[in-house]
Amino acid sequence: MITTVFLGSSTVSGKGQAFDLIGELATRPANDAFKFSNFGVGGDLAYNVLQRLPEVVAAHPDKVVIIIGGNDIIASVFENVWRIFRITKHLPQRPSPEWFEANLRSIVRELKVRTSASIALASLPQVGEDPSSSNPAQAKLNDLYERYGAIIKRVAEEEHVDYVPLYEILREQIAASPGAAFTSFRFLPFYRDTLRFFLLRKTGDEIARLNGWRFHVDGVHLNSRGGTIAADAIQEFLSK
Repeated sequence: MITTVFLGSSTVSGKGQAFDLIGELATRPANDAFKFSNFGVGGDLAYNVLQRLPEVVAAHPDKVVIIIGGNDIIASVFENVWRIFRITKHLPQRPSPEWFEANLRSIVRELKVRTSASIALASLPQVGEDPSSSNPAQAKLNDLYERYGAIIKRVAEEEHVDYVPLYEILREQIAASPGAAFTSFRFLPFYRDTLRFFLLRKTGDEIARLNGWRFHVDGVHLNSRGGTIAADAIQEFLSK
């Protein structure tokens, strides 16, 4: 079996109403030889992933897929998210592109030294569905997702690991069929959607329709449309 670790935050963990990326990949006959391990923790930033690397090393992976940075961006844009994450994620400083890059590079270098795994860095599925928005929050998100995507690609090239262009592929699809802007981060709607999922037995796609999103469940987490696009991009790395 090919032990393959997915490392990241809620996009990887796939819990609740969020699309189960690893579950989707596990159902594909092309991946019968793979043993997938889910090392996704909701809310994690790149800093937190770096602290969790001993668990990944102990799994003796053959392949590692890293999707991290969305929460670094969200905590940079929304002050209420920063206040919560600063405490719950024990962050020593405010998120920034420079700090993200330093943490990401350390993650890759430690994995290269302590494992023999093939490593893939994936750029980030963007938050919101208005790539040319005039809304200040969505415009700042758009700028940062593009900037972080460039960082991830540069680190992959300089560290000689694989690169999965999730941001680029999804952004092209979203630009062809744009939707709503993500204008504020409020925790209550996420709790409401969790209740819809667990108590009312609504699927992620049903919740997405109720919320008016095309590629997301809630503007942040992917639904099956966005998630399948992401899975197809990751499949190319797995099949190498």
